[in-house]
Amino acid sequence: MAQQFNYSYITGISFISALGGYLFGFDFAVISGALPFLRITFALSAWWEGFLTGSLALGCMVGCLAAGKMADRYGRKPGLMLAALIFTISSTGMALSSGLTVFVIMRFAAGIGVGMASILSPLYIAEISPAHVRGRNVSINQLTIVTGILVTNLVNYTLADKGDEAWRWMFGLGAVPSLLFLLGVAWLPESPRWLIGRGRTEEAERTLRRIGDEQFVRASFSDITASLKGTLSQSYRAVFEKAVRPAVIVGITLAVFQQLCGINIVFNYTSTIFASVGADLNTQLSETIFIGIVNLVFTLVAMWQVDKLGRRPLMLAGSLGLSVVYIVLAFLLRNQAATGWISFFVLLAIAMYATSLAPVTWVLISEIFPNRIRGVASSIAVLALWGAYFILVFTFPVLAEELGTYGPFYLYAGICALGFLFIRSKVKETKGQTLEQLEHQLTGH
Repeated sequence: MAQQFNYSYITGISFISALGGYLFGFDFAVISGALPFLRITFALSAWWEGFLTGSLALGCMVGCLAAGKMADRYGRKPGLMLAALIFTISSTGMALSSGLTVFVIMRFAAGIGVGMASILSPLYIAEISPAHVRGRNVSINQLTIVTGILVTNLVNYTLADKGDEAWRWMFGLGAVPSLLFLLGVAWLPESPRWLIGRGRTEEAERTLRRIGDEQFVRASFSDITASLKGTLSQSYRAVFEKAVRPAVIVGITLAVFQQLCGINIVFNYTSTIFASVGADLNTQLSETIFIGIVNLVFTLVAMWQVDKLGRRPLMLAGSLGLSVVYIVLAFLLRNQAATGWISFFVLLAIAMYATSLAPVTWVLISEIFPNRIRGVASSIAVLALWGAYFILVFTFPVLAEELGTYGPFYLYAGICALGFLFIRSKVKETKGQTLEQLEHQLTGH
């Protein structure tokens, strides 16, 4: 007899947890609309502009380190609540900043919240989702990220002509979804996998019964208990034990690849790319809106396909496709092609990324680590992701100055080709398997 599930409940708690992704998207995107105002308000030098923008990534790295240990020691829910509180305080703090130092501190704090949410939201969703819908549900987190980016770009565009203090509204409005996230998380149940690991079996059973029928409860309880038997180590040393090292290497490499593939250059330096072929400011701003729309639409496509086609085929198609598109884009930029052609291939790159590397990397990071170290291992992988992002966005201006705006895209094409080869040789398919089945497959335990 097939197991029965409460899909409305599962989807509801997944969306609430994924509000952390919306705030991730907000903090990622809001700076692009606010920078023209911040340059004037704080008389930013080029160095301070770069540091102010990158301070989010530095905070993310701190948040990743904190979240993994917190998630394994105190539970997934308290970590999500702390992230929501940090989002609320930092959004308000940036809006009310009286000087550059206060603003940078608050943006760094926002990064801590982003770093925590970037681990805990997909981790939590993976642990409360039945295997056959886990990929789609974890992809909800990516959907909320891209929704946050699009909505924030639209709000920034609307506020841009509201005066010199418009940037305060851009940041301050982030407090609204932050408070909604905080209230929603307070209602969430704790992860049953974490509860069983702490011997709180009655609470775990209550949550599992809200997710599925008795057959599902018994099967889940048995699988989780077996996977946790004999060890409750959550130390960073445990992450690099021989048995789990292959999974950790795959997770870290995929996280770094998701950033060094170069797509966030398209997101963060849209104006630079289009200005290099003579596009006016209005065209540059409108392209950010088109990018946001395409990003959202193709993330929905990925959610529809990730549990049908599987993780591996999407990652292979995305990495190889990006490599080809980057070569064409570099050629067009070098030869000063018409803006329409540049726009087409930029949007094609966004579409490929949104259906592959963007959501599927987060799905795989939430799946491939054993139960007993999932929180800590996820934090290391996502820490590597944010470190790679920091390197990417700070090297592009230097590379573009030395090689021309088109030059770095040849480098990103090569990285994508290497990523394709790595995925083909090292990444195994994970769709349709429980987290415990995956643990046995990947570690032999």
